[in-house]
Amino acid sequence: MKYVDPQDIDNLPGRRIGTDDTFNFRCHPDIGCFNRCCRNLNLFLYPYDVIRLKNRLELTSEEFLDRYVDIVLRDSVFFPDVLLSMSDNGERTCPFLRDSGCSVYRDRPDACRTFPMEQGTFYNARTKKNESVYFFRPPEFCMGRHEDTQWTAKTWTLDQEAVIYNKMTLLWSDLRRLFQKDPWHGQGPKGTRGKMAFMAIYNMDGFRKFIFESTFLRRYKVKSALLKKLRTDDVALMKFGFEWVGFYLWGLRGRNIRPR
Repeated sequence: MKYVDPQDIDNLPGRRIGTDDTFNFRCHPDIGCFNRCCRNLNLFLYPYDVIRLKNRLELTSEEFLDRYVDIVLRDSVFFPDVLLSMSDNGERTCPFLRDSGCSVYRDRPDACRTFPMEQGTFYNARTKKNESVYFFRPPEFCMGRHEDTQWTAKTWTLDQEAVIYNKMTLLWSDLRRLFQKDPWHGQGPKGTRGKMAFMAIYNMDGFRKFIFESTFLRRYKVKSALLKKLRTDDVALMKFGFEWVGFYLWGLRGRNIRPR
């Protein structure tokens, strides 16, 4: 997910895919570059990606983050990036890559589903919402772009079962945009406030314990029906975490949480 200045959209690398634009692509085991794109990646993981992968692997959030994630802090960004750790081998392959292909294919991350497109988001000042934009950017070695099968951004997204992923990534981007300014009051993202926010966004098991085993519910009012969902539903918990972080860091009032 790239954050795009609306004025720069037409100057970015790759071909912008509008609503009615098409591109050619097909990836299959008989193509010469099969699996080559699963190597030496800077593959960003978004909160919904982590939920799907950790549940697929039957790991807790903390176990998944410890085993499979690199957390990167950049000077120009006030929230850490979460990247999939590549394997410690000569080709730095994806840890889920096997000879037959992707071993977590049904739960592969948003970036993998969207490929060979890249999804960006820009803030529409008129609607006051983040909106998606797509670019066709296969690497030079990709032979799939010379296949005959034709797609639009919509048909490709549907075919790859990426609709829910794109929706959740866009929801995250609404919150992520707020981190363009420093919310840490001098502590930095490694301080207490930063650790709490990261937990609520990426560590669902830790956040669930925080809600139900700390003083959280003595400090915040949460509807009983939602509390019941939060005990078992990671996606509902993730959305609630986004809302809580908005309140915790910026004082944004949401529908589902109020201070007591």
